[in-house]
Amino acid sequence: METSDLSVAADAVHAVNPWVALAYLAAGVLFILALRGLSSPATSQRGNRFGMAGMLIAVVTTLLTHLPVTKTGGCAWPADCGPGVHWFDGVTFGEILAAIALGGAVGWIIARRIAMTAMPQLVAAFHSLVGLAAVLVAVAAFLNPGAFGILGMDGNILTVSRVEMALGAAIGAITFSGSVIAFAKLNGNMSGKPILLPGRHLINLGTLVGIVALTGVFTVAANAGPGENNLFWIVLVLSFAIGFLLIIPIGGADMPVVVSMLNSYSGWAAAAMGFTLHNTAMIVTGALVGSSGAILSYIMCRAMNRSFISVIAGGFGADDAIAGGEAREQRPYKSGSAEDAAYMLEQAEKVIIIPGYGMAVAQAQHALREMADKLKAKGVEVKYAIHPVAGRMPGHMNVLLAEAQVPYDEVFELEDINSEFAQADVAFVIGANDVVNPAAKTDKSSPIYGMPVFDVGNAKQVFFIKRSMGGVGYAGVDNDVFYLDQTMMLLADAKKMVEDIVKNLD
Repeated sequence: METSDLSVAADAVHAVNPWVALAYLAAGVLFILALRGLSSPATSQRGNRFGMAGMLIAVVTTLLTHLPVTKTGGCAWPADCGPGVHWFDGVTFGEILAAIALGGAVGWIIARRIAMTAMPQLVAAFHSLVGLAAVLVAVAAFLNPGAFGILGMDGNILTVSRVEMALGAAIGAITFSGSVIAFAKLNGNMSGKPILLPGRHLINLGTLVGIVALTGVFTVAANAGPGENNLFWIVLVLSFAIGFLLIIPIGGADMPVVVSMLNSYSGWAAAAMGFTLHNTAMIVTGALVGSSGAILSYIMCRAMNRSFISVIAGGFGADDAIAGGEAREQRPYKSGSAEDAAYMLEQAEKVIIIPGYGMAVAQAQHALREMADKLKAKGVEVKYAIHPVAGRMPGHMNVLLAEAQVPYDEVFELEDINSEFAQADVAFVIGANDVVNPAAKTDKSSPIYGMPVFDVGNAKQVFFIKRSMGGVGYAGVDNDVFYLDQTMMLLADAKKMVEDIVKNLD
């Protein structure tokens, strides 16, 4: 087939219909409204509905404007056909619909069965699939550029398309391998402690420079030669490697930032592939996801007193000697019962509850809300304190409390409530550790040093629910709050302990 035929076909396929542009605009607006809604637990369900509607419009519009055609009869390409003549490939279209149905069914089943405690792992897994999809699209475009309409008049891949292809493949590969490591860390298949390779900064920097340099050479090199093929594959392999290298040195305390950061990467990968596919909806959606994820990562880094650059560079500046603290020798502590806790809670005027990942594991949020309701009925003021990185992903605790129908006006962020612990009669810590650990303020050798934490030690009484004294938080460091004079350790399953407290409040 002549190059001119390919160009005509590409122009026909990618011609912009005003109704298509309007549909994609509507989808983009709905995606923006979805992000706005997801910014608050009170509007999150509405935000999800906006996102679903926007995606439905984008998918249907893309299907209608890219109907598969087959070379039949007197015209080899749709652009060569006469007015009103259309050749439709029903088999291919059926395969597309089958793939959509299969993917939708798998997503539905997973979403219905997944526990809230495993939601961070699920998000990381989904990010990996987005990255892998971007890689596969880039590979397909590289192997068959004519089908994507990215061939120039000289028969070579357009320069701008090479840039889009290389960037999409690189970012997608980084997202995929990085998300796989994040999943393994969150799921317990790998240690949550940083894995620090010797000379990792030099290795990472060299790999990144190599990716950028080879991408530049790939962009200007002659097309169709085996050398360029090798360049593309080398860029891809190095990108898979750097995604792995960037995430393994990041410790558990920073994992919520990693999840948000990988979300941003997946968005940029989708945007790059949107240019390759000439799909406005993908460009807009990818840009929204990429920018919002980057902003959220930056906000969380500030909340944790972390350097944004150091986190995205793979723990740059971390001290090898403090890679994840070890549990210290056990010291004397006071242990209590549900009866003791119930009695003292009833006598309190103000109680601040600090939930953590342990509450999620035990699924104790409903029992916790019941306990709070009984205390409020007795005239006790109850508030919930949520740390920006409590749990394993942004907003993890907010979602759990919303699931238990905890009133939104009783939930406060760290900067809004931390000063109130000095007036609180009881700080009720359930399943949290790192976010209330004073080592973040006092111990420069701690891996969580510099992270803002709740000042629970300022409360008159601290109840600390955890399974046993043998475990430490996700960052792997002991907690001085366990051994304070006003701390009573309630060692049991979080849900069982709270249910026993509720029984004793009757």
